[in-house]
Amino acid sequence: MPKMKTKSSAKKRFSITGSGKIKRKHAFKSHILTKKATKRKRNLTKSGLVHEADTPNIKIQLCK
Repeated sequence: MPKMKTKSSAKKRFSITGSGKIKRKHAFKSHILTKKATKRKRNLTKSGLVHEADTPNIKIQLCK
């Protein structure tokens, strides 16, 4: 049986923390930034965590 392949899109977007949670980046920070407030852009820069309900699907994609 062949090895399971990791989804390339998932490995570029997510990383697993030491405690097993999945870290992600916020969306809406790539373009059209003039109409967004400075506070909003600053908060979008910080990383967030994936919701617990979505964690099993992403772990399958990452083969973890």
